[in-house]
Amino acid sequence: MSFKVHVSGAAEDAVKAALPQLVADLVASGITAQDAGLWGPDAEAEAAKRLGWTESVAISRPLVPEIVALRDELNVKGVDRIVLAGMGGSSLAPEVITQTAAVELTILDSTAPGQVLAALRDRLEATALVVSSKSGSTLETDSQRRVFEKAFRDAGIDPRERIIVVTDPGSPLDASAREAGYRVFNADPNVGGRYSALTAFGLVPSGLAGVDIEEMLEEAETISLELAIDDPTNPGLILAAAIAGSNPLKDKLALVSDGTHIIGLPDWAEQLIAESTGKQGTGILPVVLDKLAPELSANLPDLQVVRIVDNAEARHLFPSDRHHGEILVSGSLGAQFLVWEYATAIVGRILGINPFDQPDVESAKIAARGLLDNRPAPTEPAFVADGIEVRGSEVVVSGRDSLSGAVDALLAQLGPDGYVSVQAYVDRIALPQLEGLRDLLAAKAKRPVTFGWGPRFLHSTGQFHKGGPAVGVFLQITENAPEDLEIPDRPFTFGQLIQAQANGDASVLADHGRPVLTLNLTNPEANLVPLFDAVN
Repeated sequence: MSFKVHVSGAAEDAVKAALPQLVADLVASGITAQDAGLWGPDAEAEAAKRLGWTESVAISRPLVPEIVALRDELNVKGVDRIVLAGMGGSSLAPEVITQTAAVELTILDSTAPGQVLAALRDRLEATALVVSSKSGSTLETDSQRRVFEKAFRDAGIDPRERIIVVTDPGSPLDASAREAGYRVFNADPNVGGRYSALTAFGLVPSGLAGVDIEEMLEEAETISLELAIDDPTNPGLILAAAIAGSNPLKDKLALVSDGTHIIGLPDWAEQLIAESTGKQGTGILPVVLDKLAPELSANLPDLQVVRIVDNAEARHLFPSDRHHGEILVSGSLGAQFLVWEYATAIVGRILGINPFDQPDVESAKIAARGLLDNRPAPTEPAFVADGIEVRGSEVVVSGRDSLSGAVDALLAQLGPDGYVSVQAYVDRIALPQLEGLRDLLAAKAKRPVTFGWGPRFLHSTGQFHKGGPAVGVFLQITENAPEDLEIPDRPFTFGQLIQAQANGDASVLADHGRPVLTLNLTNPEANLVPLFDAVN
């Protein structure tokens, strides 16, 4: 399956403006040769240890027989359910890979106690846990590992037979996992988490779950040469130029799956783009949309649409099907991963930023840890309506006494180039309908709206919200979990952890001058109707 990028209208103009310079500057071949100087002297040190993804196909190929052998070994023992404990780049690629292959993989990328309990209570006797953490110190992943270790032991199962670890060589997790006797796969340390789709982080959980990972590597290999050549037909150069070459910059990027066989690619690309570009007050905000999203018919001047389709060069009889002015992309999943990684790195060069660091992600982690260590008394709500506790920035909650009034006050802070971010720190298995708030808010605000499940989005768009343009307004939704869960050998529960993560991020956003409205559902299921009424 060949890879195609089709551009028209403003996107085509952007390509014409930016592409010749990219070709002349030998950017494509420079990335392939791992030239760390392409992003300027300030980025050189970081880039020098973050370009391993350009050769991930060759480095990852020897892993395939090891992964397949372990899968067969587990299956012989009746272990055929894989749970993946991982955040950000450690879970987003495997989610796309397994969904597209129609293979079951339980993704545990949450600290919501209900979600953790659901993973624990489903066929534990047939379950193996993959613990994925590049740094080896991810708080969420460590907590998930601890609770599964206890569950296995309580069920009379030796954790050493059921826990597989993916981490960088020499990480704290690498050392502790080997000491505990767990099977360890080391990933390439010269690849950042969000660029790790074709490394052990993408391949181990997907392969153990049953995906043909060799085929995916072959798909990526078929596009590798094209991406390395400094030529106007290079799809990575074209895609980057279309995304970042417009003047003025269209800094909101709609990602729409429309007829493609790939399931969930926009969610993976969202992290790659947001965390790579959203810093130093600039960046491209990815907005994951469905085909009927209000933004697609709103003619927003700062929104560029990328549509992932079955065939980007298909001829259409009706003008409405031609999607004039949009970027159409088609290709196999393995090729998509590699093209988007090249394109994102090139976008970083066009914008003049380092696409390999994430300088603002750590602030929310520090704030959450401080709240866990000190355990301050909860802030009193500004008011309570229909069982929903309302807190937030003074400009949003002052003088308000209704949910709809608070929501309207938040949206009133939107500027002409602003966006709304909905951040739901809840059990997404129990409350999937919350995603419906996105379209309602987009229709009401007439501006782009992103939706993220917390704390997962902290490892994705969280960098952009704090480091990108200061034009966002933030709606947090939290819950009093119906059931909590202890974390072994930790002085806090999962319920306390997710609340600290929500409160910590809200405080960091407020410190950056971003308007925040937090709605805490004291009875989640009962509070849904008044919540939707308030937004609608």
